[in-house]
Amino acid sequence: MVRAALTQRNIGKGPVTAAEYIPAVSVMAASLLAALPIVSTIGWFPDFGFVMLVAWRLLRADVWPAWWAAPLGLFNDLMTGNPVGLSIAVWTAAMLALDIADRRTMWRGYWLEWAIASLLLLGNEAAEWRVAQIQGAPLPFITVMPPLLLSILAFPIAAFIVSRLDRWRLGR
Repeated sequence: MVRAALTQRNIGKGPVTAAEYIPAVSVMAASLLAALPIVSTIGWFPDFGFVMLVAWRLLRADVWPAWWAAPLGLFNDLMTGNPVGLSIAVWTAAMLALDIADRRTMWRGYWLEWAIASLLLLGNEAAEWRVAQIQGAPLPFITVMPPLLLSILAFPIAAFIVSRLDRWRLGR
């Protein structure tokens, strides 16, 4: 019995150094994807930083203090070229909405998390569209569909990446 317990490979392993910062660093790395040299005439590129934030928050609510949304949103605004304050406001509202969802739901399955993420991603794209419209861009609402669909389809990939990062950072 003791020999079997000692041969487990998880004994003596623990969280990696600075494990509490890995979620924030991964969201910032996803926000940096907007700096890739991709040239396009239409705005099809989704907000990968927000997708990663939602994936982390749905997986691990305990590592996210609500105030983290403001500095991460500021970093996203600076990297993506959004007006400063847009991601701060939307990401903070998303964190608060997810806190409410955590308190209201008894359990969540994969499909419910994907539906919650889809609603939050729709809210993010709608806010970006509205701010662009206020600034004078004559855009129909249909222009948010390509980045919205791409971000909804990218959410399971982001959730998988987040689960692997979380497993690695906790030493499991």
